[in-house]
Amino acid sequence: MKAAQWDPKQKKMVVNELPIPEPGENQFLVKMASASLCHSDIMAIEAPREEPVTIGHEGVGYVQKLHPSAEGKGFKEGDAVGFLYIIGCCFECEGCMIHNLSCSSGKQLLQGFTTDGFFAEYAVVDYHNAIILPKSLDIKSAAPIFCAGITAFHSVDSCELKPGDWLGVIGCGGLGQLATQYAKAMGCHVVGIDVNDEVLSQCKAQGADATFNSITDKNYVEELRKLTNGGVKAAAVFSNADAAYSGAPPIIRNGGVLMVVGLPKNNLSISSMDLALGRYKVKSESTSIPQRMGKAVEFTAKHNIHPEVEMRSGLESVQDMVDTMKKGKNIKRMAVVF
Repeated sequence: MKAAQWDPKQKKMVVNELPIPEPGENQFLVKMASASLCHSDIMAIEAPREEPVTIGHEGVGYVQKLHPSAEGKGFKEGDAVGFLYIIGCCFECEGCMIHNLSCSSGKQLLQGFTTDGFFAEYAVVDYHNAIILPKSLDIKSAAPIFCAGITAFHSVDSCELKPGDWLGVIGCGGLGQLATQYAKAMGCHVVGIDVNDEVLSQCKAQGADATFNSITDKNYVEELRKLTNGGVKAAAVFSNADAAYSGAPPIIRNGGVLMVVGLPKNNLSISSMDLALGRYKVKSESTSIPQRMGKAVEFTAKHNIHPEVEMRSGLESVQDMVDTMKKGKNIKRMAVVF
């Protein structure tokens, strides 16, 4: 099979011919239908390593072959499935109930990072991580749902919002755009904040009630607070820029929520006095564990939420996708359709 791998010696993506993997305990083989690029994949590329690795942790596909231990678990050959990407864990210990990277077994592997991922014609998936893809979701564009979408859903769902409340979406790329759709489906108002006008236009097209460019709109904080009658109930930061986090507290109304999603290289700088006075509370979300996935996928299908995806053909295009993302030029999610 063909796989797009990051080669640390050549320092570029290469398409290699690899053996089709055999599913192990609790796994099945998936023939990939599409795989999409996430900003976290850039972190995988930048991590120190000596051997090539197949990148990608957002994918969907069709069940091709089941290990005997995965039979009778709700999946059969030919099923269209979406899936998460941590394998080797037990899925049931105290650590796994928080995040599968905290599994007490110490055997957990992160596909696309510490073991091969989904930019390949075939991949192995642990049945615990999988879910039957609802028929209303287009498999060609569904891959981003299984990281960006689920993360965005959990983020909005945990912001303690009621219908009519305002959500601030800081960073209006792929996750921010999905968060906008989820928030609108929950009956909330959305204001998007970014430094890229093209991205803001995309966010507005997906339902944002207002948008601000935090660089060119010099009085945006004052205007936003006036628009929202005192600030947003919650600000979800999907950007990994330090400036995005430093700009969040001024737009949050008293007693609101700062939702941490984007992962900057530097630690956050947060006022302990603000926390002590209840000015806002800090929460955080991620793709989380497979036990929480069903609610997100069901909501996505029910409300016809879909990621905006620029579809590519051929694994040879992954290098250009990486270059585009590194330059911050992508305004949509980018995916390879097999």
